[in-house]
Amino acid sequence: MDVKKQIDIIKRGTSEIISEKELAEKIASKKRLVVKAGFDPSAPDIHLGHTVLLRKLRHFQDLGHEVVFLIGDFTGMIGDPSGASITRKRLSRREVSSNARTYREQVSKILDIKKLKVVFNSRWLGKMKLEAVMELASKQTVARVLERDDFMKRYKEGKDISFLEFLYPLFQGYDSVELKSDVEIGGTDQKFNMLMGRTLQKRYGEKEQAVITMPLLEGTDGIQKMSKSLDNYIGINEDPKDIYGKLMSISDELMFKYYELLTDEDLGSVRKMHPMEAKKKLAHMIVSQYHGGSKAEAAAKDFEKKFQKGDFGHLELQVIPVPGPVPLLDFLAGPQACNAGSKSHVRRLIEQGAVEVNGEKIRDTGHKLGLEKDYEIKAGKKIFKRVKFKGLK
Repeated sequence: MDVKKQIDIIKRGTSEIISEKELAEKIASKKRLVVKAGFDPSAPDIHLGHTVLLRKLRHFQDLGHEVVFLIGDFTGMIGDPSGASITRKRLSRREVSSNARTYREQVSKILDIKKLKVVFNSRWLGKMKLEAVMELASKQTVARVLERDDFMKRYKEGKDISFLEFLYPLFQGYDSVELKSDVEIGGTDQKFNMLMGRTLQKRYGEKEQAVITMPLLEGTDGIQKMSKSLDNYIGINEDPKDIYGKLMSISDELMFKYYELLTDEDLGSVRKMHPMEAKKKLAHMIVSQYHGGSKAEAAAKDFEKKFQKGDFGHLELQVIPVPGPVPLLDFLAGPQACNAGSKSHVRRLIEQGAVEVNGEKIRDTGHKLGLEKDYEIKAGKKIFKRVKFKGLK
């Protein structure tokens, strides 16, 4: 494939390439490029936000380049300070190792494992002697590291920044030196760390890597980046019906971004489709990729039965003993309603008219559910409950 076609494939969905000219020159050299992406195993589950980066790595695999899946088991014990407003809690070696073990099976659903090179940065960082760390630290200045927005903000606010956090971008950058990477890919929040790799490669006498930043995928709330801590994520190992339902709940606008970053579909054709049909197709494609076509079909039928037809009949009536009338907001935010979201998220759903009780839209966040009455409650597009509250004797 000629250089322009390769660049067109690589550019899809990217935020920035530093620099496109350098990347084109590397591809034109006919060399099999070393393409690196690092993952700190701070959590055991991969969600769709992570797959944006993994899919771009797959593009490079399909173009014949060598993809290095770097597991930051050493740097993971520090914790990436990117975007952090406080010093991150350090993970133990046992926690990091346990999380890392789950990655290989999960990424095999996207990457060609037979062609994938998996490495752990403890292999070199864990063996560095103090003299080598001193040499690495001498390659960059405190002033340059403080240019990071998150560091500068914490510094101005008088919040702690540990020396260990200062070393994090240096260690991540040194990974590029060790691997002699030609290209590094990461989220936009990793730009500083990846540029550090370019700087260190130059100062160690190597050719600088090209840097590709990928946008951060918003979660199901359409506002914050997808994150388990924000409860707006879609995990690739979740139940297929849950994945399908969550994808059907996103906004039409966000749906097109999901198409761009999570599929190879022609966006022009997608925009010509009816939004509901496009969303169904997206949900089916995503579930199929991670769980197979038969489970995608079952999830689609389940969604049709439960949600589009408003069928509560198949749901069992849940009887809950309570001391008195129950605030609707508290019920939906609690575990007995399958955690429709945080209280702030549920409050927004109510205010937006996305919550119905016995077919009536409820916009009062202080609404209470009485005793000894059957309720059919719908919250958003994925929570349906039949419930009765029974007074305690």
